[in-house]
Amino acid sequence: MRSPIPLTKIIILANLVVVAVAVVVLLVLPSPSAPPGEARPGASGASPSPPSAAPSPPPELPSAELPPPITASAEFARQVRANEAGAVPILMYHRITARRLASIDRTPAQMRKELERLARDGYVPVTAREFATGRMDIPAGKHPVVLTFDDGHSSHFALEADGTPARDTAVGIIYQVAVKYPGFRPVATFWVNRHPFGLREEADQERAVRWLASRGFEVANHTWSHPNLPSLPKKKIVEQVARVEGLLRRLGVPPSETLALPFGAMPRKRSTVQSGKWHGVSYRFKGVFLAGAEPSVSPFVKDYNWRAIQRIQSNGRKGECRKWCSEYWLGWLNKHPHERYTADGDPGRISVPRGLRGSIRTNRGQKINAY
Repeated sequence: MRSPIPLTKIIILANLVVVAVAVVVLLVLPSPSAPPGEARPGASGASPSPPSAAPSPPPELPSAELPPPITASAEFARQVRANEAGAVPILMYHRITARRLASIDRTPAQMRKELERLARDGYVPVTAREFATGRMDIPAGKHPVVLTFDDGHSSHFALEADGTPARDTAVGIIYQVAVKYPGFRPVATFWVNRHPFGLREEADQERAVRWLASRGFEVANHTWSHPNLPSLPKKKIVEQVARVEGLLRRLGVPPSETLALPFGAMPRKRSTVQSGKWHGVSYRFKGVFLAGAEPSVSPFVKDYNWRAIQRIQSNGRKGECRKWCSEYWLGWLNKHPHERYTADGDPGRISVPRGLRGSIRTNRGQKINAY
């Protein structure tokens, strides 16, 4: 392994009762914009209503904000056993379905169980963008984990009539775990193709991606039609990436800083998936992600390669997953805590045991805090 949150009492009481009844009615009645018979995911295969835009999270949803940073001394870093040269698990999910149709699918129960395990083990989610840019400003003593979802499937995100994420979607499950474990930050990265979250109309797509982006989630590039990039000429590869980038910009999200390669397949001309321009739309990434099969090294170490970042498939320990998927690697990291990234809580310092000082790149701008 590489080092790798009054008039009278009667009138007042009456007003309170009226307000309470009105609130209950608003919560129970379906959204007036929802078509009759609209159902949430998992209800006889019906599609959920398109997500609605909202400028800020409803009070019942946990915030993605991080706690204020601290200043970490060498002694403090020693106390929390900080090691920001350690390995980071970047988990890869595809469809979240009640019935698994492929080996890479996960059921809602399986995903919920895995996220709860992460929460209990002290992991705090960060986005792929935060990882690739070295902005993993999580609390001291905690470990970053990157939750990534490929293909923008409808099981990743949909809203109920009351505006909350559908229970068995990826976003719904993330929020449920964040409620149960307050230190579990509700963020993830969704790499989408031409129909984000199964939505066909751009107005619906815009509402969805804006809802997610306003709450700290990352929506980024996974190519237009999910082709096998090594089989395409350079111009077609650039087109595949730039078309999604153009779509995301029309939908109102920031330019993508990360890209997930379809099938994890790197084209022969690697530069085509790092930067390019097509019909006036340009892109330049800070992290290109593969599809497996081990934790990534820290973005602060010398052998970190932003052009080919490793991920781990979310899965059990059968067949090919016996030593390559999430259940195995999360267990391995628990048994080898000195190999795992542990934060110091200080964005201005990179804290490591003294013996790892030489593994840190010197061009990061942060002060190296060795103990």
